[in-house]
Amino acid sequence: MSENWRRAGWAGAAIGVLAAGAAAGVAVERITVGRGIRMKARLALDAAGDFGSLRGTEGGCRAEDGTELYYEVDEPPSDGKKRRLRRKNPAEGATVVFCHGYCLSQDSWHFQRAALRGVVRSVYWDQRSHGRSARGLAQADGVPVTIDQLGRDLKAVIDAAAPEGPLVLVGHSMGGMTVMALAEQFPELVRDRVLGVALVGTSSGRLDEVTYGLPSVGLGAVRRVLPGVLKALGSQVELVEKGRRATADLFAGMIKMYSFGSRDVDPGVARFAERLIEATPIDVVAEFYPAFQTHDKSAALQRFADVPVTVVAGDRDMITPAAHSVTIKEQLPAAELVVLEDTGHLMMLERPDIVTGLLTGLLARTGAVPAAANVGGHGRSTAGSAAQPGR
Repeated sequence: MSENWRRAGWAGAAIGVLAAGAAAGVAVERITVGRGIRMKARLALDAAGDFGSLRGTEGGCRAEDGTELYYEVDEPPSDGKKRRLRRKNPAEGATVVFCHGYCLSQDSWHFQRAALRGVVRSVYWDQRSHGRSARGLAQADGVPVTIDQLGRDLKAVIDAAAPEGPLVLVGHSMGGMTVMALAEQFPELVRDRVLGVALVGTSSGRLDEVTYGLPSVGLGAVRRVLPGVLKALGSQVELVEKGRRATADLFAGMIKMYSFGSRDVDPGVARFAERLIEATPIDVVAEFYPAFQTHDKSAALQRFADVPVTVVAGDRDMITPAAHSVTIKEQLPAAELVVLEDTGHLMMLERPDIVTGLLTGLLARTGAVPAAANVGGHGRSTAGSAAQPGR
């Protein structure tokens, strides 16, 4: 018993370091800004920002366990004529499928969606238990979430929303892992239909070695007890959610610390990220976390060896550190690797212009869009940032 308490103490101390880092910034704000003013500021940001407001043609399908998966399709404008260029251009009519990350939703692609509307057919979907998709039925029966399951979910979405024609797959964080799981289980789909892949802030494995910015002392204890702690919290959803609301400032500080690497993030974008993450119930957080500790899709990356691949990383990403993107580049030498300076985990929100530009470049290389395509923009989240192409 004493050994368990000692381990829990180490874990608590290490987690406390993270909370203290976020709390320090919150404390400074509290000195000069009252709680009521902060609450009004959040409401004002929610009302003024249109982040996450873009909608497409709704669709739904069922995963293999019966879970309802929600997706939306943005169709390019039709010229009313049958396209005869398909015989000349194999990429004509391609569909880009966007896969979001852990504790997010399809709305996390807001900037890229705004820019690509009217340019290329795109599918945005919510992973099981996230966004507008239903809670995983298998998980309700006690079946653990696996990355392989997410890969099969993606296959169900593709079968429903893009049953034929070429594909470009885009995945952020858990979404990138989902893309890898699809490739491992459905290699013929990749061989026959996938033109290109973008892997944004993701990892092919060894996530059990990530420190999340914690000191090395006590890190082993955190890893051992955290799944159990999350499971216990997941069984007390109402209580935990009340605690979230009561500690909103600290929660927002931690989200900002783990989501962004720069200091000049637009407050509206930071608040948008906060809303996305806080919308994920604690029991869902608990259900998904163990899957990352055993994730290993290094071998699956070879399915993409013959198509253009763009890998994007943030040099201040503490969730999937840039070293994991470097590893993907080593496994796929022909891939393009770009490391964004002063950038955290939510790089598609923090550096939208750069990430959109990289995706547009990939689409042009695959032929999915013309090289001179008129890609739009939608606001900005920070000042400009330099990128470091991988060698």
